[in-house]
Amino acid sequence: MSNMNLFGIYLVFQVSEPEDASHRYSSDVMYFKRYIYHEYNFTLANLWSPYFVRSSDADPKGHSFNSIMRLYVDEADEAWRSKVEEFDIVIISSGQWFFRPLLFYEEGKLVGCNKCGMENVTDLTHLFGYRKAFRTAFRTLNELEGYKGVTFFRTFSPAHFEDGDWNKGGKCVRTRPFTKQEMKLDGYILDMYMTQVEEFVEAQRVATKRGLKFVMMNTTEIMLLRPDGHPNNYGHSQDKNVTLNDCVHWCLPGPVDTWNEFLVHMLLDLESEACYSSKLERVF
Repeated sequence: MSNMNLFGIYLVFQVSEPEDASHRYSSDVMYFKRYIYHEYNFTLANLWSPYFVRSSDADPKGHSFNSIMRLYVDEADEAWRSKVEEFDIVIISSGQWFFRPLLFYEEGKLVGCNKCGMENVTDLTHLFGYRKAFRTAFRTLNELEGYKGVTFFRTFSPAHFEDGDWNKGGKCVRTRPFTKQEMKLDGYILDMYMTQVEEFVEAQRVATKRGLKFVMMNTTEIMLLRPDGHPNNYGHSQDKNVTLNDCVHWCLPGPVDTWNEFLVHMLLDLESEACYSSKLERVF
């Protein structure tokens, strides 16, 4: 879920059938979803914004896997910014999209890029855009006057390509988890993880002063050990003419289901904490 979103939909599906109201809220129902559980007066939404910030195609040929994107790293994407105040719980996460060729803009000016191959444009690497995007997203949540929700930040979700990149024959055929001896949290995955965690810690400090709750769902290391959760060659591209192995998305049951279990556990902890605080207020 390289998104700003709420998840756990399959847990709720087990007890109630929702109304798919996506078309009432967005013309792009492929990427923006809203499910209303009338029985529980509860709405579950997916606000798809892979970069968090305003973006547009820089390639005149249009969007493709290798096209260059413009990222305005200091401007939040209005697609989610204009809607997020409605929600009591927000889960924010992103990662793999930042490895694409990207042009970075600040204050409307080009400041550098990631893998753009352009002369006289500084290669700032993907980490520059990644850090700035999280900083902008967290700052936006902290500054929106109407936002009073709980923000869950889910950490970076690693891919598991072996024997090549996604477009160079890479695959993920393992059917068992790694042991901690076989796989360590290091290299680019550690860099991605630490970059976003550093931004979260600062945002959490600001949020606490404002009376907002920011919570981290730390899933990076445990998901690093689960190469068996990807569809590999059973995945499907939106482009039917493109064949690729999917070692990024978590389509097989098991590993990704733990995210929902963590979320439920953390929500229950927050509820217990709120009840405890309420009792203290009554005592004192």
